[in-house]
Formats: sequence, C-alpha cells, structure tokens
Amino acid sequence: MHTALPRKIAVMVFSTLMCVGTAQAAPNDATAATREANDALANYLPFSNKQDFEDARKGFIADLPSPVIKGESGNTVIDLSQYDFLKQEGATPATVNPSLWRQSQLLAIRGLFKVVDGIYQVRNIDLANITFIRGKTGWVVIDPLTSTETAKAALDLINSKVEKLPVSAVIFTHSHVDHFAGIRAMVDEKDAKSGKVPVIAPEGFMEEALSENVFAGNVMSRRASYMYGNLLPKNARGSVGGGLGLTTAAGNITLFEPNKLISKTGEKLTVDGIDVEFQMAPGTEAPAEMLFYFPQFKALDLAEDSNHTLHNILTLRGAKVRSAQKWAGTLDQTIDMWGKDTVVSFGSHHWPQWGNERVVQHLEKQRDLYKYINDQTLRMANQGLTMHEIAEQFVLPDSLAKEFYSRGYYGNLKHNVRATYQLYLGFWDGNPANFDPLPPIDEARKYVEMVGADKMVATAKAAYDKGEYRWAATVANKVVFADPKNQAARDVEADALEQLGYQAESGPARNFYLSGAQELRGGVKKMATPNTSSPDIIRGMTTPMFLDFLAIHLNGPKAGTKAYAYNLRFPDIKEEYVLTVKNGVMNYSKGKQLDKADGTVTLDRSTLNDIALGKLKLGNLADSGEVKIEGDKAKFREMLGNFDKFDFWFTIAEP
Repeated sequence: MHTALPRKIAVMVFSTLMCVGTAQAAPNDATAATREANDALANYLPFSNKQDFEDARKGFIADLPSPVIKGESGNTVIDLSQYDFLKQEGATPATVNPSLWRQSQLLAIRGLFKVVDGIYQVRNIDLANITFIRGKTGWVVIDPLTSTETAKAALDLINSKVEKLPVSAVIFTHSHVDHFAGIRAMVDEKDAKSGKVPVIAPEGFMEEALSENVFAGNVMSRRASYMYGNLLPKNARGSVGGGLGLTTAAGNITLFEPNKLISKTGEKLTVDGIDVEFQMAPGTEAPAEMLFYFPQFKALDLAEDSNHTLHNILTLRGAKVRSAQKWAGTLDQTIDMWGKDTVVSFGSHHWPQWGNERVVQHLEKQRDLYKYINDQTLRMANQGLTMHEIAEQFVLPDSLAKEFYSRGYYGNLKHNVRATYQLYLGFWDGNPANFDPLPPIDEARKYVEMVGADKMVATAKAAYDKGEYRWAATVANKVVFADPKNQAARDVEADALEQLGYQAESGPARNFYLSGAQELRGGVKKMATPNTSSPDIIRGMTTPMFLDFLAIHLNGPKAGTKAYAYNLRFPDIKEEYVLTVKNGVMNYSKGKQLDKADGTVTLDRSTLNDIALGKLKLGNLADSGEVKIEGDKAKFREMLGNFDKFDFWFTIAEP
C-alpha cells in the first residue's frame, strides 16, 4: 500500500479528542476552467473501452450480506454504502476528474469472484484484495486484509457461497499492513507456531512490517489522514476513494511471526498440494515483497508490483523513496520467468487479466512505465534541469499514457518524477540561492512585507478567476503563513485547492487538496484518534526497536548537557540493557550492566508493552511493584521529563 495504512506506534498515551473547529463552508462547484481541464482529459483517453469493467465483473459470485462490517462491540469497521454514489449512471460529475471517476466506479464493484477454477478473490471490501486457493485440504489464503473483521467477512463469504473449508495456509505477499493484519481471523497462532498451518512470507517481512512508519509514525499518520481523505465527506465534492482501493478498514490489526520465510528467487514449495514458485522483489513497492506463480493453474500473483494504476515511487504520506529502476527490473524478470506460460494474472489490488497476450502486455507496459520514469528523469537531470523543471516538462508517450493502468490514480506522475530525482540527487536543486532557504513562516512574512498582503490576495483572486489555481494557491498560502488569521487569503487558497482537487486524477492528490481546503475553511478537525497501535504490533517490536523509537522522543535541546545512566532489566525475556542519555542523545547497549549507574529499573517486557498501549502509566507502577526502581528515583523521573509527547493533530495547510 501502500500503503500502507497509517500506523501510530507510541510509547505515550494519546489523548482522545472530540470534534472541534468552526462551521465548515460548503464546497464550491467546479469552475469553467476545471470543467475545461477535465473535458480535455475525457477527450484524450479511450473511455469507449469497457474491457476493465468486463474484467472487474467477470466471475462474480456474491456480494457481502451487508455493506456495513462491524466489530464485536458493534463499532463500524467499514461502511461500503458510503460509496454507493459511485454506482450512479450518466455523466461524470464536474467536480471529479473523469479518469479518477472511472477508476472509482471500478473499485465500487465488490464481492466474491472466481478467477479460474480453484482460485477466488474477495475484492473491494477493504483497501486490498484477499485471495483464496482451493488446496488439498483447505483454503490457501493470500493477504488477509487490514483487519480481522474484514478478513472474517471474506472467509465467511467464500465458505457460504463456494465451499466450507478450514484455512490450510497463509501467504503474505509483502510487509504492508493491508496485506497481513487480518491474520488472526484465519489462523490460530498456536497452529502457526507448531507448524500445523504454514504462514509464508518474504525474507525481512517481520522487521519491515513492524518498523515501516514506526519511527516517523506520527507525522506519517497525520499526513495519511489527508492522503486517504479520512475527514472528507464521501461524495462527488469530497473523497471518491484512493485509486488503489476505496478506503481502509478501521478494525482490529493483528500480526504474529510467519513460520516459513522465502529468501531467494526460484525457490519452490508445495503448499497444501499446490505447487508455488517464488520471485523475490525487495525494495520495489515494499521493502519485503515477493511475487509467485502457480504452475497447476498457470496463474501469476503479481503482489503489488503490477497494478491497474501507476503506483507510488514516494507516497504522499511520506516514506523512503523507492527505485523505479529496480521496480522495472523486477517486472522484466517476471516476464522472463513466467511470461510464456501464464494464462491469468491477479494481484493484491484491482482485477485480473485473462489470456497470455493480455497478461504479458500488461506486465510489459507496467515495466516500461517505471523504466521510462527512471531513465527520462535522469536524462533530463543530466541536461541540467532541476527537479521541478523536469516534473513540469515530463510527458509519457501515448503508448503508455493512453493505457488506463498507466494513469496516476494512486501514484501521481509529477510526484514520482520528483521522487526519482530525489533518490539520485537529493531534494536540493544545486542552486546556491536555494541551499539554505528561510523557514516557511519567515519567508512568507518577508514576501508579504515586500509586496503587501492586500496586493497578494488581490493577485491570488485574479489568478483564481483566470483558472490559474496553482499560482493562486501559492500566493495565498504565503499570506496565510505570514498571517493565519487573514480570512481573505484563507478563502481564496481554499477555493484554489478545491479546484485543483476536482481536476486531480490521483485519488490521494485529490484528498490532499480537498483536505487542505477543509482545514483552511474550518480549522483542524480533532477527532477521536484511531488506536492503530495494536497489541500485536507492539508485542512484535523487538526491544531494540522499541528503544530506538523511544530515543526519537528525546528532546535533545531540553536534555542539553544533562547525563543519565540506568540499567534496564526485563526478567520475562531475560534481556538486560544499559540506557544512557548524554550530549542530548539516548543510547543503549544490550547485554550490559553498569556498576556505577544512576540506578536499575526492572520490569517485564509485557509491562512495557502495556505502558506503550496506554493500559498502564509508569508513574503509578513503581508503587504497585510492577516496575522496580533501585537507585536515584528522582533522577529517573527527571530523565523521563525530557521525552516529548507527539501531538497527532498538527496543522498542515497553515502554520
């Protein structure tokens, strides 16, 4: 995923915040300039081609009994009826890019589908697909979704409509949460630990599943609330989905360690009577990822490396930059390994391809899409063009651009070009004047001082009237950052962002634009923060990973020249550490203890987990005996006072 789902792993308790903010202004209609831009794209792309709609509906067996999936406590995990507006017939709403509208309508086709005899998918009841292969004794499950609730709903659906069978194996294609978090609805952990039920994953899966989005988790999660349009209404003037899928489930996230890791391309397994051949794909769409082939079915699982969209080289929520070159190389190897034999391909998102010729063409053009981005970005960079100049001039050839699966529904083309530049050359364009720019607020105030707020707002309004929404947003945003209370600037920037959202072909880009407009008009909406720090995620983190994350919370300037040294002991896991704070940095050493430490802190690792989950508070534990502190207790409490608490609801569109 991409995703991936926003995950907020924290060692402190986040406050539950109720909805606040000023009254929200009603969204505007699409302007003439937006209608013109959307009409131009509608005239460029081959909308008369209905093959994708035929494929998305092919093999349909049944829908869910209800579009609303609830948790054990009656909480709504996902309400798919919110997207029923996508099923309307007729013209595309003027407030939605017609290409994105088409993609969202395809993603609204949900339920249980037969791919070929023995292979089934439940699609679009969560962000990702779940696939079921009929094994010798049960279902071999691929990618059990984002939550136990949606995974169980999918399992119940296939058991009731096809054949009631136990789950005989689980395969994780990669390390993003929308592909593993429903595991406990499929398999009892005891059966996995004993080896009774194989749980298969690519090498590095557990580390990547736990670490990605952890260290920068708070800021990633906040940005993801924009990317997925979590706070937007679900309608033609709000969120119409995410391009990769409609939305994510908000259910129970679970995880335990796989019992079989795949480590090399060409490795083969027989899983409940089904032969599987594997291809490693690390560092493509996920740090730990693999594709695989079922020779008995002549079926290829593409994981998330070949989709019906251009994917992300860099997600809008933020992550490590991916390599378009490595991505293309992986797909080239896929074609070489199985291209001549495959008769059907399917993936972790979207719908399958049937027929060898179509399978190979899809793979070739997806390969060439990423290779073109990599090679042409570098060609233009080597000619001296800067990151933004390249993005502005970058054009795909018609042979790629007119394929709907090359369109940027999830990964925005300009953003991916900039990311590729960043991968090779960094974020700086080489211009000395841009080497050490002023911070945004300082720069904005100087622009306003130079030009004048009234003049800048007038310029932004004039640009808006001309349909120059990028410039209108840029100019107005300077005024907002110089003076957040300037309502005229906020209004014109919100209006401009809204039109950019209506024109956006990328679902995440649309959601970012419209979320920014919403914040400018009504302030930050502080909702009850979702607790995506599930017990399985917390328990799965190694203690060094936990301490690394704790170190990120240390306020270095506040700690200053202070020095602390404490022994840590975890009797239940038989681990010992020395934790030190010095020079504004927290370090730790495993397997050591200091004779002259400021003290020794003894607690079970399970107690540390409960502290991280907010079930227990450290200040009360010393009295209860759950945490034993020997030595200088006051100094230990002083040390804890140097660690920051992260506020999830920081502003994005304003200072």
